Amino acid sequence: MAEEKLYSAKNGEPRKFDPKFRGPIHNRHCTDVFCCAIFVVVILGYIALGIVAWVHGDPRKVAYPTDSYGQFCGQKDMPNENKTTLFYFNILKCASPIVLINLQCPTTQLCVSKCPDRFATYIDMQSSYRYNKSYWEYYRQFCKPGFNKPWKSVAQVMRDEDCPSMIIPSRPFLKRCFPDFSTKNGVLTVANRTTFLDGRGKTRNVTDLREAANGINNVLDARSVGMKIFEDYASSWYWILIGLFIAMAVSLLFLVLLRFTAGVLFWIFIFGVIGIIGYGIWHCYWEYHRLHGIPGSDLTIYDIGFQTDFRVYLQLRQTWLAFMILLCIVEVVIILMLIFLRNRIRIAIALLKEGSRAIGYIMSTLFYPIITFILIAICISYWAVTAVFLATSGEPVYKVMANQTLCKYANLTCSPETFNMTNVTKLCPGAQCTFAFYGGESLYHRYILVFQLCNVFVFLWLVNFAIALGQCTLAGAFASYYWAFRKPADIPACPLFASFGRAIRYHTGSLAFGSLILAVVQLIRVILEYLDHKLKGSQNVFAKFLLCCCKCCFWCLEKFLKFINRNAYIMIAIYGKNFCTSAKEAFFLLMRNVVRVAVLDKVTDFLLFLGKILVAGGVGVLAFFFFTHRIPVFTQEAPALNYYWVPLLTVIIGSYLVAHGFFSVYAMCVDTLFLCFLEDLETHDGSAERPYYMTKSLLKILNKQNVPAKRQ
Repeated sequence: MAEEKLYSAKNGEPRKFDPKFRGPIHNRHCTDVFCCAIFVVVILGYIALGIVAWVHGDPRKVAYPTDSYGQFCGQKDMPNENKTTLFYFNILKCASPIVLINLQCPTTQLCVSKCPDRFATYIDMQSSYRYNKSYWEYYRQFCKPGFNKPWKSVAQVMRDEDCPSMIIPSRPFLKRCFPDFSTKNGVLTVANRTTFLDGRGKTRNVTDLREAANGINNVLDARSVGMKIFEDYASSWYWILIGLFIAMAVSLLFLVLLRFTAGVLFWIFIFGVIGIIGYGIWHCYWEYHRLHGIPGSDLTIYDIGFQTDFRVYLQLRQTWLAFMILLCIVEVVIILMLIFLRNRIRIAIALLKEGSRAIGYIMSTLFYPIITFILIAICISYWAVTAVFLATSGEPVYKVMANQTLCKYANLTCSPETFNMTNVTKLCPGAQCTFAFYGGESLYHRYILVFQLCNVFVFLWLVNFAIALGQCTLAGAFASYYWAFRKPADIPACPLFASFGRAIRYHTGSLAFGSLILAVVQLIRVILEYLDHKLKGSQNVFAKFLLCCCKCCFWCLEKFLKFINRNAYIMIAIYGKNFCTSAKEAFFLLMRNVVRVAVLDKVTDFLLFLGKILVAGGVGVLAFFFFTHRIPVFTQEAPALNYYWVPLLTVIIGSYLVAHGFFSVYAMCVDTLFLCFLEDLETHDGSAERPYYMTKSLLKILNKQNVPAKRQ
């Protein structure tokens, strides 16, 4: 190892030449071992947390609604197996469907086999019961189980909440009974009625349920749209996959052709921008000359002051003169930049072409993002399942439900088994011990929130580690290409697989260290977003301003850390050093070549963005003509759709993501080759003992050459 070790850069000085160096070092040692050990322990702890959550959690609490007795509705082998829907005694007490779904509505809730299909009140039922028993048989299914006293006084029934005071025509949604709202001639109705009796001697208007009705109707409409969207996917999934395959082929073709078209595309764009700005200058001069002599056009902007109609300013010669001067400055700046940066632009274009050539020799790298996607999908799935089990960990908690202004026991915890033996029912007539939520008083239940934060933090850590592993693996493979003196003869066998093995075996600790730093910053950003959400209704302007500043600072910090980490992983892949040393050397190397970095970054960003738009737009246009039956050859094959935009948007977004996956490999390739290029310039001089490893095109741009080795 000592023979292949490069001298470290100190205080930003270039690295000294090592005659033994021939590309990515293979005789390595483990780096950041302590962080690797911590990472392994955290993963084991994360697995333990998932097991504990699995033991205590019960996802049925999310899948099935729970009645006032803590029993699930519709669960097999349970008393309410045939009662799949939750019914609310007095839905007027529930503010909105969100409250009904996520929280507990302050009214008795029962599991029923079906929702009411008619208007009725307990008073009407009681008066009709004397003549027809069927009224009671229908009404009793919405009363408490076991209650069979239709003659009991209305006041006592309402006090004990044995039965609802009224029932309303409803339909099940999300396994809960919601009023069957509809709109007739622009008027909100329930079963074609605008009023109903509340069972307490009052006539209520359906608009009393407007707050709940608006949300419910929107959700119900969304459900209808959702069914149609599902039908569209079911009939067009095959063609969507074909569209994504076309996007993959076009992306691959674009990368292969970049070695021939990178320079052409860039210069066409640059001269196009210069031409557009030049036309803008001419148009501003033409408008300035046209307004000469027109009354009022010689006024200044200061004279007319602030105007809400922007067209007023366009009638002033001074406005067009200002536009013309501004465009002239921009034009001159662009031209001067092209003159002074022309060699750096040529280097950037040459590196882009070299990146396309490198991918052509190591085609397996294009499919590595699939591995990263699988790892991230596993992390997301484990986090989501653990979060659900943690959220559903706990035993049923019952609380006293009574009039809070008259009963001091309201909202206190109670036990259903012993509640009737207490004096609460005497002091608070009508009070009940009903199910409130799932929780507990044990040490585990008290720290559920802490466990959820740990779940989020480890999830962020693992996702960043998966991304870091991909970046380091690709960097090692492309560095093997650059440091091959005779390309492609000297490229080692299976460079991607070898690089992956080196990253896992020697540098798990370094990758975990960089991922940890980034995960901490991201967790802080998540907490800040949560605080921002909580402070939306606050009137404290200073707190909002401070929070906004913190969010902005941590966003910038995250972007900076991603940039540092990315280049540190490249240095780790090449030299096998620890994270801090690699990050320091990469940073100083880039700072010594900051102009080249800026030029390459912008040129690469432009070409890759152009490629993504080209792939997504081209495939999207083709999909549009296909799904709208505008291609005569495929008119019969195109499926009939409810919304043609469903598969169209899926194809466009999917094509963009496919292109992004391919181009992310290309971007990593270019960044790796760029760092290798800078290292090559600083550690070699073109002599027979220290030859350059860059291609002949780069040597030509730099006016450098390798001295041929003397024959023995």
